[in-house]
Amino acid sequence: MTDGGVKREVRDKAKQVEDHPAAAWWAAVGHVVNGIVHAIIGAIAIGVARGTGGSADQSGAMRAIDAHPLGSIALWVVGIALLGLAAYSVILAIGESRHDKSDAAKSAGRAVMYVAVGSAALTYATGGSSDGEEATESLSAQLLQSWWGSGLLVIAGVVIVAIGVGMIIRGVTRSFLDDVDMPPHFRTTFVWLGIGGYVAKGIAVAIVGILFVVAVVTRDPSSTGGLDGALKALVEVPGGQALLIAVAVGLILYGIFCLARARTTARKGS
Repeated sequence: MTDGGVKREVRDKAKQVEDHPAAAWWAAVGHVVNGIVHAIIGAIAIGVARGTGGSADQSGAMRAIDAHPLGSIALWVVGIALLGLAAYSVILAIGESRHDKSDAAKSAGRAVMYVAVGSAALTYATGGSSDGEEATESLSAQLLQSWWGSGLLVIAGVVIVAIGVGMIIRGVTRSFLDDVDMPPHFRTTFVWLGIGGYVAKGIAVAIVGILFVVAVVTRDPSSTGGLDGALKALVEVPGGQALLIAVAVGLILYGIFCLARARTTARKGS
């Protein structure tokens, strides 16, 4: 069998898995969990804006889940569901690679994100800890010791900013509607959830990228604090508290958007 034949067979198998009802339901559960995690991060961010502290990132969300009764079991559910959603996204990427390389790349990128958050949940579930901010700062400190490392940080920052801008554009242009089949009676609500959610998340992600570049300019690795550092940095600028609350509310809207998306995904499995 030629290479082209093998690729075609792999894509066909991926399409069969994607269309299987069980896969659609599994992905729907993953979207629900992803929505809950984003809503928790948004709620923590509101607390940060009000001065009550907390880590407005995946680590903070996992600690918040773990603090509740049956938290350990919930973390296992979060981890397994998100890793399942990551696998589903990889399958989507394989199928999309036949027609649209750009969509395939986006699905693959989402898979990486789901793996990161899912792995963090499983780390906490097994009694460990996963401080993404501390790990990022440690790596940045090492990279800043060389010119090529500084260059990598700048490139990473630019790429992250581009991803954030892409999310904002996705929200403003409503292109996220291309991925879902939404009932007409719920479409207006879904559209506004998507716009608010994607714009807010895009702003937060773009700030993360900007802080990577700031770290290189100031030679201060503590600037690369991930999502938590980016949101806390907003408080330091004029009007930042209001902006942080707006972004936090947007993250909660994105969480609700994920719940709505789970509904459309589950309908594929019905």
